[in-house]
Amino acid sequence: MADETIPPAAPDSLPTRPSGASRKRPGRGTRRLVRIAWAIFFISAGFFLVYPLLVRSNFLFLFGKSPSLEELENPKVEQASEVFTSDGVLIGRYFRENRSPVPLNQISPWLVKALIATEDARYYQHSGIDAPSLVSTFYYGLRGDKRGGSTISQQLAKNLYKTRRGESQGGLSHIPGVGTVVAKTKEWITAVELERRYTKEEILRMYLNTVEYGSNAFGIKVAAKTFFSTTPDSLTPVQAATLIGVLNNPTAFNPRFHPAASRHRRNVVLQRMGQAGDLKPAEVKALQAEPIVLDYQIEKHVDGPDTYFRGAISQAVNHWCEAHGYDMYRDGLRIYTTIDSRMQDHAEQAVHQRMKMLQQQFDNFWRNKGQNPWVDEEGHEIPDFIETQMRRTQSYKALAARYHGQPARLDSALHAKRPMKVFTWKKTDGDTTLVLSPLDSLAYYKHFLQAGMMTMDPFTGSIKAWVGGLDYRFFQYDHVKQGKRQAGSTFKPFVYLTALDNGYSPCDRIRDQRVTIKYIENGKPMEWQPDNVTREYTGINMTLRSAMARSVNSVTAQLTEKVGWGKVADYAHKVGITSPLLPVPSIGLGSAGDVSVYEMVDAYATFLNNGFRSEPRIITRIEDRNGNVIQQFDPVQKRAISPETAWLMTYMLRGGMEEPGGTSQGLWDFQDLWRKDNQIGGKTGTTSNYSDGWYMGLTKDLVSGVWVGGEDRSIHFFRSQQGEGGRMALPIFGRYMETIYKDKSLNYDYGPFPKPPSKINRKYVCYTEYEPRHRESAKDTVAADNLLEQLNGGGKDSVR
Repeated sequence: MADETIPPAAPDSLPTRPSGASRKRPGRGTRRLVRIAWAIFFISAGFFLVYPLLVRSNFLFLFGKSPSLEELENPKVEQASEVFTSDGVLIGRYFRENRSPVPLNQISPWLVKALIATEDARYYQHSGIDAPSLVSTFYYGLRGDKRGGSTISQQLAKNLYKTRRGESQGGLSHIPGVGTVVAKTKEWITAVELERRYTKEEILRMYLNTVEYGSNAFGIKVAAKTFFSTTPDSLTPVQAATLIGVLNNPTAFNPRFHPAASRHRRNVVLQRMGQAGDLKPAEVKALQAEPIVLDYQIEKHVDGPDTYFRGAISQAVNHWCEAHGYDMYRDGLRIYTTIDSRMQDHAEQAVHQRMKMLQQQFDNFWRNKGQNPWVDEEGHEIPDFIETQMRRTQSYKALAARYHGQPARLDSALHAKRPMKVFTWKKTDGDTTLVLSPLDSLAYYKHFLQAGMMTMDPFTGSIKAWVGGLDYRFFQYDHVKQGKRQAGSTFKPFVYLTALDNGYSPCDRIRDQRVTIKYIENGKPMEWQPDNVTREYTGINMTLRSAMARSVNSVTAQLTEKVGWGKVADYAHKVGITSPLLPVPSIGLGSAGDVSVYEMVDAYATFLNNGFRSEPRIITRIEDRNGNVIQQFDPVQKRAISPETAWLMTYMLRGGMEEPGGTSQGLWDFQDLWRKDNQIGGKTGTTSNYSDGWYMGLTKDLVSGVWVGGEDRSIHFFRSQQGEGGRMALPIFGRYMETIYKDKSLNYDYGPFPKPPSKINRKYVCYTEYEPRHRESAKDTVAADNLLEQLNGGGKDSVR
């Protein structure tokens, strides 16, 4: 009977053992399983008891730093980062406004309700960790449905103490999956610690004042102003739901750039507010039907004068901060730049003085013609130019979206006049108030000529001055690095560089004569006949130095053919040009690609730096808030061309002043430049129709580049020598260098260029009979550099 199977017991009865039957002891295998189970239980329990201690203490540096007691009691106060020039002048401070938190009683209750309903419904029932939410998150995670389980306190811990980057990362943090578990553990521990030390209201205040709401808006005060131009206490339920909705993904749910996604997310927040009892069902339905109406304005987090180079500084520092776990807006960094405040001031003054005078000439030129300056190649005003340009602006796109399907209202908005502050040369403070419509405003600004200028120390790559435009308050487009245009004849030196580095000498000769250059393009035979500026040819067998100095197109084109236009592109890239260049016959005339002032200065600096290319740099070092150097940015150089070629190129560039008819001889008008046997090298450049005027200038210590032109290529002087680089850009360089030499605090003195680093094996001194300063400058423009190309037997086409 003991071996018989016992039938199942009835549901409400207990199984009984037959009388006389003995109790069966568990087998050895069963007892072993029980012991293993108990061992696993005790080990697991011990691990879960010890594991938080290991994480908290950063055992063997495996888990990374956790917030200390001091940091928990006194969370790190944000401190502005400061930017200094090389001569010690404070020029800017970077900060976020939320470093002065908004009290909770100055924050709309709707925001708090929306936050709790959406992010942490049981906020007032837990002490930092919401166990039911964790279980739910784990359950849905196993089913492939990722859901957030972090409480508000955990999110605050993550944001306040940066638990997933920088020194918070340990050895285990770099293992996929394990790093996330460790970070989550820290956030749980820190959340519990925060709940012990702060009230629920204090945690809410800290949270709302630290999180990101998109568009670089950190803290509710900045966010309310950025998206709705209001204050935190005035936020409506719809506005509050929109901002809380953004927190889930500040980029994807940004109402400015992703309105549809933002509205969907906002409606989810409103629905949860209804579920929490904060809104009635009818209210939820009505609010969900409302559109998102923004009054968008970027909140600046920078204090200091508006300058073009500050954008380059912040970009470089932000990139460094991301790589090294710092925050430029809160960590109190001290950033030292290469910019010299005195040289920057001299550069800005030189640009402003020349551009103010040039603008008067430009306005008079077109006023006398009775038309606007946006013209085609025949000088005829381009029809509907402003309307076409307006359709490309962000303002137009915003209005078009607002008045979609309502052309009459859109047209009315474009013509609606209102007072607005605009740039002007007529007042010393640079601005005035006019009553203009959006179309009027665009037309007003299109009349202005623009400029860009940069100076660099060629031996270290240190950028000493950076003027990206007329006035950053009104023209944010940077014409030093952001803007790229054809370089005209300032690109010719790269042709002569290619020749010199391949056996030619400055005294080799090529005849100035009309030539036809044949080549193959896309499998088709082509011909190009380059014109000289005057459309005349002297027939002189010119030295290369004289031809470059006088900017003779026919000689440059022949030399380009001899050395190879592809090779010219290669050499330009070697010495510092980074923009794409087409390997075409016209490359030597600067029409093979657009380049920036930044690139051109870098490339010319290689000639002066003994053939080494220096990477342009704008930051020298970064210190922490206590003055400890945490990063030093040393010069970075590499050999690009031989020392002999580099010295010969500097000698060639001096020809603009020393050769008869050199295009740089307008600098003789700046008499203060020519003391103590001073030497200057340089090259002018002008593109088709006088759209761009360039000047590249070298002294024994500095390299500078200047560009002048309209915002659009169609805005320029028409068939007038006033638009040449020698008349638009060269005077800016001349005036600037006069002030540099006069400023004795800078220690830049007059003097000749360095002597050759070694014996020059090629002939470079070519006998001339003239007194250079009494010679007249040659014209230098690509108005006559038009490429006349034709198929065999076909007609001519004008290509620029």
